[in-house]
Amino acid sequence: MARRTKSIWFSLPTQGVILIVVIVILTSSAIGVPAIWLISEQLDRQAWEQVNQGNRMVKVLLDAKSDELSNLAIVTAQRPTLIQLLELNDADMLRAYLETLRTGAGLDLMMLCGPQREPTVQAGMKISAQACQTGASNGVFQAAVGTGTSGWLLASQPILNEPTISVVAGQALDGDFSSKLREQTGLEHLLVFNGALIGGSFADNNLAWTAVTTQGSKGANVADNQPISERVSVEGSTYFAIRSRYGDTGLETIMLLPGTAIAEAQRELSQTAAGGILLVAALCSAVAILLARRVSLPLERLRDSAIALRRGDLTTPVSTKTKVNEIAEVTYALEDARVALRHTLEELRQEKAWVDHLLESVVEGIITLSRQGRITYFSQGAERITGWRQEQVLGKDIDEVFRLTERDKRFSQRIPAPGAKQEILTILVKGQPVSVSITGARLAPPEAGKADLVLFVRDISHEEAMRGLLGDFLANVTHEFRTPLTALAVSIELLLDQLPDLNRDELRELLVSYHLGVLSLQHLIDNLLEGASIEAGRFQVSPRPTELAEVIHEAIRVMQPLMEKNRQEMQLDLPEDLPLVRADPRRTGQVLVNLLSNAIKWGPQGSKISLRAIATDHEVKILVGDEGPGVSAEHKQDLFIRFARLESNGGRAEHGAGLGLPVVKAIVESQQGQVGVEDGPGGGAVFWFTIPIVHLYSLAEEDEL
Repeated sequence: MARRTKSIWFSLPTQGVILIVVIVILTSSAIGVPAIWLISEQLDRQAWEQVNQGNRMVKVLLDAKSDELSNLAIVTAQRPTLIQLLELNDADMLRAYLETLRTGAGLDLMMLCGPQREPTVQAGMKISAQACQTGASNGVFQAAVGTGTSGWLLASQPILNEPTISVVAGQALDGDFSSKLREQTGLEHLLVFNGALIGGSFADNNLAWTAVTTQGSKGANVADNQPISERVSVEGSTYFAIRSRYGDTGLETIMLLPGTAIAEAQRELSQTAAGGILLVAALCSAVAILLARRVSLPLERLRDSAIALRRGDLTTPVSTKTKVNEIAEVTYALEDARVALRHTLEELRQEKAWVDHLLESVVEGIITLSRQGRITYFSQGAERITGWRQEQVLGKDIDEVFRLTERDKRFSQRIPAPGAKQEILTILVKGQPVSVSITGARLAPPEAGKADLVLFVRDISHEEAMRGLLGDFLANVTHEFRTPLTALAVSIELLLDQLPDLNRDELRELLVSYHLGVLSLQHLIDNLLEGASIEAGRFQVSPRPTELAEVIHEAIRVMQPLMEKNRQEMQLDLPEDLPLVRADPRRTGQVLVNLLSNAIKWGPQGSKISLRAIATDHEVKILVGDEGPGVSAEHKQDLFIRFARLESNGGRAEHGAGLGLPVVKAIVESQQGQVGVEDGPGGGAVFWFTIPIVHLYSLAEEDEL
């Protein structure tokens, strides 16, 4: 009984059902629980973002109102009518005039403060006399208890020609103001000045303020202008609250978003997801039981057939009735295997011969070693890589064939473990060093005899050279991008921080810096794109009759800001009768920009950059020279190779992507021209290229076409 129970427990259907149920529960939980958490977090983030947005909006509204008050105070203080009424010293007329201004501006207060900082004429809501003292500097004013509205935004401005008398414009931070804030932000709020409540949008502001002060952090960080985010409960309702200080004043704003609906949505979401997980688990469990039963019966018949095949019974057909495609395919495969088994040995012999031939044609070298480290097999690929012939190395110790550049080490000590790979620098038969990649594997078929280790050898010298070249290229491109990007970032930061204090010349200097950074990035990106199109075989040039002088002047105009930055002077020498050339104007301009860029980079500050053209009967030769260190003779032939970088006669290498001159060469040669470099007559380097001239008969033929 126990054995039968154990058999049932460990049977495929039982384990399949258990596995499916476990997977369903884990999968549903893995998806549902994070989803519930993510949605809850998203709801919280949206709530906090809404409160933050409301907080920012309130500050913007307060700033706008403060600016409005300041502007109204300035405009009022400069009104001729007000000055005339002051000269008449008629208080009633002044009060009526201020009341008219106040009503038209929609303010709560307009008043005049005398030389002793006392109210002389007041229109609108009442305010304590202390407002004249506080209102001398624009900001927030808190009136004493029992003197009317407790919170005010005030702006003061001395009267024109009467600096001892000031105009004060005020906005009361009262219920009306709070109602407007709530309409514009959609949030409840409280206004606090120097720790005392002065207004808010709640029906009972004192109750809400008490909840904030008893449950919150009591403004511990507000003094440092750090907003405080916290949750508070007001009359049983949860609120998302952010408390922050308004500027450098004592005014604090507390924005509150009701969170009861959000909490209810989170709770309903959790309950729905949990119920869904349980329902899916139950349904999947029922389906799993049905599927397991459907699969288990034909599998049992397949098991019996497989046992018969294992015992050598090749006469009994393998068959089973099932609607499961996979099991039917397995049944067919077993039946096919039974029928084809007699032919398998012969096919294996043929395949072995084919594999032996394949090993001989593999590019990688294959070497087998005996347990004593002697070579028992040496493929043709190994012969090509090492220079040794198979008959020369069979039976020899591996250390005699592969000698390391490190004389105190042996090759056998560097052989990697099976499945691992090792890169080794070894000396070939002719004495030259070469980098090879060695991969080891165990070889233990019956026909291998004593050979139990196989080595796969691959020459990676070219790959290492390409990796080094690619690494230098990426480092140079990174440097070329970083320099203009850093300059742009610094200039933009300076512009953002000091824009109000910058004069026209300083702004122009920053904009020139922006332009140079963008020009440098555009130049590098153009070369990268052209290099990629050349490599992909999609590079195209469209020569046509072109005014070369226009192309030259446009290239000089593009590079002029960079020359001005380096305080370099352009010497242009063009013949007056420069003939038409057959060229692609855009590509030719790119050639000139590349050559001028190199000349500017290599020429010292304050030097001269020369550009001249020489016309012959068949072509125009353009020469771009600088007064830099020049190019060493051994590097002139490599300048126009992709990824190669300029190196001066002094051995100084510059950062560069190594793409500009190859692009120049590709464009010039596509236009049937030539390109080269030579030493300048007074030092430096002169890069030249030629462009064919458009002859009159060729131009006529093109016109006919």
